[in-house]
Parts: sequence; structure tokens; C-alpha cells
Amino acid sequence: MAYQTINRIFQKNETDLSSAEAHGLATGMLCIENKVEVNSWVAELLEDDITLLDEDKTILITLFEQTRQLLNGEDDSFRFDLFLPGDDEPLTKQLEAVRAWCEGFLFGIGRARSDSTWPGDVGEIIKDIVEFTKLDTEIDDDMDQEDIDELEGALIEIQEYLRAAVMMIRDQFMEESNTQAH
Repeated sequence: MAYQTINRIFQKNETDLSSAEAHGLATGMLCIENKVEVNSWVAELLEDDITLLDEDKTILITLFEQTRQLLNGEDDSFRFDLFLPGDDEPLTKQLEAVRAWCEGFLFGIGRARSDSTWPGDVGEIIKDIVEFTKLDTEIDDDMDQEDIDELEGALIEIQEYLRAAVMMIRDQFMEESNTQAH
């Protein structure tokens, strides 16, 4: 599913959302409550007066359900990834997307769980993700290639951290819900 396709849906409906932020929101909601309905997510994305074209709604639902499926990774493969622009996009856009993804994720977990007590290491991870929302996305014109390479490497590390953090948070909440069920 193309990142730009989802962005165009939001642009067409005159929302300020990005694909990254929408995916972060979905991921956050699904980490807390795997059975959350796709319509709850769509309602968070769009104003009440916006009616999506059927084709656009299908694309959004597919993104949400694919995210749910990857988070559930029954075969224990680590296939979940952040929905971000490709490496061929300018570094500034990639940084902005990571920041937006983190903002969406934090909103998603906050929306799905009003309780401020977090199981295990979740509280510390959330603090880290809050720090990522403060990423400086400006690239100086006078930056040399070595600095740009270093920044690209840091971006990859942040993305890997976020992937692992999402799975840890999901596991903590699955464990918590299993404990409460017994």
C-alpha cells in the first residue's frame, strides 16, 4: 500500500493528517486493544461531516487491518513496520513522518487507555516516544555528507527502536489483559 495514496485521501478530504500519523494512531489503538473496531479509528481520523468515497474507505480499512495482522504476527515473525515514506523521499520528509507517527501513536494509546498507569516498561518507552515528537526536522543547507549520513543512520535507529517498542508495548498489554481475564 503506497504511502502517497493514503496521503492523497487525507489531502482530498482537506485534513491535516499524514499517512504516518494515521498509522501511528492505528498502531497505538491496536497495541492497547487488539479488538478495536476499524470504524473507531476512521472516526478519529476524519471530521463527522466528511464522507469518504467507498474506494478510499476500503484503502484505509485495509491499512488498519494489515496493521492489526502484522501486530498479531501469529508466526512470531517480526514483520510489523512503521508506515513511513520511502528512503527516496527527502530526509526532512522522513523525519517529519517519524515525528507525526509518534504523535499519532501517543494519541492512539491515550485514546484507547485513559488510565495513566502503565504495565512494565511501557511508561519509560512512552517517555522516549514523547521525546521523538520533538525531533528537529530541519536540515541545514550547509550540512556536509558525513553529517547527513549520520542523521540517516540515527533515523534508522529510531525506526528500529520504535518497531521494538511497539511490540514490547503490545506484549505488555496482551499479558495484562490475559492476567485480568483469569
